[in-house]
Amino acid sequence: MDVLNLIEEAYEAKKMSYAPYSDFHVGAALLTQSGKIYRGCNIENAAYSPTNCAERTAIFKAVSEGEKEFKAIAVVGDKEEYLTPCGVCRQVMMEFCDEKAFQIVLAKNKTDYRICTLQELFPGAFSAKNL
Repeated sequence: MDVLNLIEEAYEAKKMSYAPYSDFHVGAALLTQSGKIYRGCNIENAAYSPTNCAERTAIFKAVSEGEKEFKAIAVVGDKEEYLTPCGVCRQVMMEFCDEKAFQIVLAKNKTDYRICTLQELFPGAFSAKNL
């Protein structure tokens, strides 16, 4: 996996963010097992609850095009700090990603990042195996 390229793709995705209420812009780049990258940005709504995060935008784009096996995602924001996915995004990742193998790249900037697994960010998660 080319981590720096994935981070760059996330920054490109952030440019498309629609955040007129919070002015908090987020970009994500999702790498599939087949090697394709799907970009996602946050899309706000005046009613707030219909707002969609960048991570879910990227995942939903991929799934809508037939991709359901994911290798990694990079997440970037406006501030130079690690931006972790929200709980709803973590739950969506849990639906499609191997919690031990899926890598989440949290980037402060284009060269300062950390990589963690979904299991590290979402211990005790509920999944299909709990049904």
